[in-house]
Amino acid sequence: MIISIAKQLQCFIFSITAGIITGVLFDIYKVIRGYGKINKFVSFFEDLLFWILAAIIVFIFLIITDYIYIGFYVYMLIVIGIYIYIKLFSKWFVRIWTNILKAITKGFRIFKNVIVYPFALLAYNIKIKIKKNYKK
Repeated sequence: MIISIAKQLQCFIFSITAGIITGVLFDIYKVIRGYGKINKFVSFFEDLLFWILAAIIVFIFLIITDYIYIGFYVYMLIVIGIYIYIKLFSKWFVRIWTNILKAITKGFRIFKNVIVYPFALLAYNIKIKIKKNYKK
């Protein structure tokens, strides 16, 4: 099958883009998963699920862009896209996502302390008063 130069260029660009998307997804996965010690079996299972999901997303991306032609060079370009992303953007992206997750968790802590804690304190005080009245 002969493909025009314009189509080959578009396929090239979309394959690199698919690699960059995979790199972004991998960084999001790393940030959400964290860097703590995890059971090896759980880690293997999570990694396997991630790569299956990433493969499905790349496949869907290539279907949507009408370049589902899967040759060896497409895989090479996806790997090159991942490499470009990791070398150029990964550090900043991980920092940004880490800060976003820290802000979200801080927001939840503030919500808990400002909204939930007074109600918990009120419930605790009511519980103590009920126990005192019950003992009398």
